Amino acid sequence: MLSNLAYLYKMITKNRRLAIIAELVNTHSPNSQGKLLKLLHEKGFSITQTTLSRDIKQLKISKMPDERGNYIYTIPPQESGHSTRILTKEKFVPLTNRGFISFEFSHQLGVMKTRPGYASEIASDINNHASFVILGAIAGDDIILLIPREGVTKSEILDVLAKIIPGFKREHEELRTPK
Repeated sequence: MLSNLAYLYKMITKNRRLAIIAELVNTHSPNSQGKLLKLLHEKGFSITQTTLSRDIKQLKISKMPDERGNYIYTIPPQESGHSTRILTKEKFVPLTNRGFISFEFSHQLGVMKTRPGYASEIASDINNHASFVILGAIAGDDIILLIPREGVTKSEILDVLAKIIPGFKREHEELRTPK
């Protein structure tokens, strides 16, 4: 009985810690594990960097550029049916459009052109935040191949990309014409 209670307490503590980590990432936008670890210590959690690394991986936290181009930790939106539910207010800072150049469809595949060096970060953002419509975004140095999921319309893809890349929708309204 005691071991079951100890296990239950441990799981409650871990879930609480994960929720606090998500909240700290959303409210403080830390740019390093050291800063995040310091914020956790200030909240009363005594954990190691190794434990924090595991928690970051479980929450699928990644570094993304903010509006000034600085890299900060962000949490991807929770996909429906995802087993880990952390209730926090969503904070998603879209990429600036300085690296984006153009986007076209070729049948169902999408091809996005970027300035040299930007494709990898934009593709990572698409993979992290649009996986419910995009099966994968494959990046070179200045080009991204977007492979949509089965049954997803071009309009749905454009709507999602418009949320990730500011100014995208206005520049591509002509692509939204009905089939």
